Amino acid sequence: MESKQTNQTEKTTEKRVFSGVVVSNKMKDTVVVQVSRYTKHPKYKKFIKRSKKYMAHDTGNTKQIGERVSIQETRPYSKNKSFVVLNGETKSDS
Repeated sequence: MESKQTNQTEKTTEKRVFSGVVVSNKMKDTVVVQVSRYTKHPKYKKFIKRSKKYMAHDTGNTKQIGERVSIQETRPYSKNKSFVVLNGETKSDS
């Protein structure tokens, strides 16, 4: 009699880490971080600067506007907040 082994693979997804600048810290335990990146236009082949804002959890509102921070993807804290501010810089500019 053959024994069936269950090959359950653990899902270890790499969490995204971005580096950006704090543009707002007016909410409780939340900062808004603007992340900029350069992309090549598909038709014109010119490099364009694109930016996106992410809400990140910052316990105690320790970060000030203009500070460069790293944020990491995590479980959802609210409808729009799925990132957490890391204590130190862990990744170079994205």
